[in-house]
Amino acid sequence: MCGGDQDAFDRSKPLIDSFSQACMLMGNCGAGQLTKMVNQICIAGLVQGLSEGLAFAINADLNANQVFDVISKGAAQSWQLVNRHETMIRNEFEFGFAVDWMRKDLGLCVEEAQRNGSELPIAKIVDGYYAEVQSAGGSRYDTSSLVTRLPRKDLP
Repeated sequence: MCGGDQDAFDRSKPLIDSFSQACMLMGNCGAGQLTKMVNQICIAGLVQGLSEGLAFAINADLNANQVFDVISKGAAQSWQLVNRHETMIRNEFEFGFAVDWMRKDLGLCVEEAQRNGSELPIAKIVDGYYAEVQSAGGSRYDTSSLVTRLPRKDLP
């Protein structure tokens, strides 16, 4: 997710390709940052939905691993589901992008939304949920820790 001059991008792309799985010029300077904001807005809602689904499965006495295995093969499939559901079930949150960083990013998203006339009701709600995780000591937990704020049978 890059923004800037095409010639500068073309010159730097071989270096970027050496450590990046994918690299795309999104437009002028700043377009890469705006694209990152879109990514964070989408992830925030997705992780909240995954957290709610996991808590629901557990509270319904379903085998959460089995549930997530089967739904990962359909429309609910996502990188977050495939790569984080097992650690979420085990209450392990030391694997990815920290809550502090996500709150910083969502704050930037909300600021930009005010400038460009967008509405981000879900992102704002999820940002508040991440604030709850921070207040409970989860600042350095990864973003899948949203599940910690939901009641689950396996938690006290």
